[in-house]
Amino acid sequence: MSRKDSKGLFANVLNQLNEPVNQAAPEKKSAGASPHLAKVAAGVKEIQQRGELADRLLKDGAHVVELDPSLISPSAIPDRFEGAYDEAAIAELKESMAERGQIVPGLVRPLQGEPGRYQIVYGRRRLAAVKLLGQKFKTVIRDLSDEEAVIFQGEENTARNDLSFIEKCSFAYSQEQAGFSRATISASLSTGKSHISEMIRVASVLPEKLRRGIGPAPEIGRRRWLELVERWNKFPAAHPHSLEMVEALGPNISSEERFAAVLSSLFEKNVLLKPKGEEALPILSKGMKLADVRYSKSGAKLNFSKSVPDDFVRYLVEQIEEIHDAYLKDTANDARRSG
Repeated sequence: MSRKDSKGLFANVLNQLNEPVNQAAPEKKSAGASPHLAKVAAGVKEIQQRGELADRLLKDGAHVVELDPSLISPSAIPDRFEGAYDEAAIAELKESMAERGQIVPGLVRPLQGEPGRYQIVYGRRRLAAVKLLGQKFKTVIRDLSDEEAVIFQGEENTARNDLSFIEKCSFAYSQEQAGFSRATISASLSTGKSHISEMIRVASVLPEKLRRGIGPAPEIGRRRWLELVERWNKFPAAHPHSLEMVEALGPNISSEERFAAVLSSLFEKNVLLKPKGEEALPILSKGMKLADVRYSKSGAKLNFSKSVPDDFVRYLVEQIEEIHDAYLKDTANDARRSG
C-alpha cells in the first residue's frame, strides 16, 4: 500500500464516520454524535498520526504478510514494565481489533540462526491482542541490525508518547547495559544525549527491584523521580525498609500510590528514629507509654504496654486497614500536587 493509498483509506473511513479531523484545533463532538463512532474516529485519527512510520517501511518495496504469532519472539530489550501486555491491559485494543481487524501492521526481523522465526520490533500490544483473538499477525519483515531494531522500537513508542518517564529510563539503561552507543539510545528515544545521561543515572541509582515494584507510574514525571533519586542517595539506611515495603504492598495499590509510599519512606525521620540493634523506641501519648517499637532484620514489631486496654488494641486492629489506605492516598495526593 503506497503512502497516498494509505492516507486515502484513512480519509475514507473518517468521512464515513462524519467526524472531521482538524489538527489545528481541539476536536469537537457534534451534538448527536454516537459515543461509539466518536471512539472509532479517535482510533482512526491515531492511526493517521502513526501512518508515517508504516509508510517508511512500505516505500522501499516491503509488503505486509501474515505470520503465526507463535513464530515471533519478544524484543531483546523490553521497554514496558510487567503487566503491559496482560489481557486486562489491552482489553480496549483487543475489542477494537475484534471489530475491525488489525489495521496498522507491526514490524519483525528474522532471527539469525533460526529459520522461519522472527523477533518483534514494534507492535507488541497488537501482537498480544492477536494471540488472544487467535488471529494471524499482520507485519512487515525487514532485516535489521540490533541498532536499527532498537531505534525503530523506541521510535514507535516515542511517537505515541507511550512510555512513562521511568519506563524510558529503564529502556535507556537496558540498552546501555547491552552495549548500545549513546547515539543509538538517543535515536531510540528521540531525545538528546544529556537527557539520556539523566535517564540512565535514574535507572542505575534505583534498583530494578524498586523500579519494577513501583511500576510505570504514568502520572509521576521527571522531577518527582529525580527527587526520589536524591532521597535514595541521601538516606541509604532506609533502603532495606523501602524495598521491603514496596514488595509487601498489595496488588490493588496503584503505581502512583506505590511511588508515594516509597518516597515517604525515604525521609530522615525514618532513618534517625530507628534505634540501633534491638533497642526499643517508645510510643508515648500524654505522658503515657503505649507501646515499644523494635526494628530488626525480620521487620518492625509493636509491643503494647500492659497498661494499654485490650479494647484499644482491638480498636486499632479494626482501624489499621483504613489508616493505611488513608496514608497511601495522602502521600499519593502530595506527590501529584508536587509533580
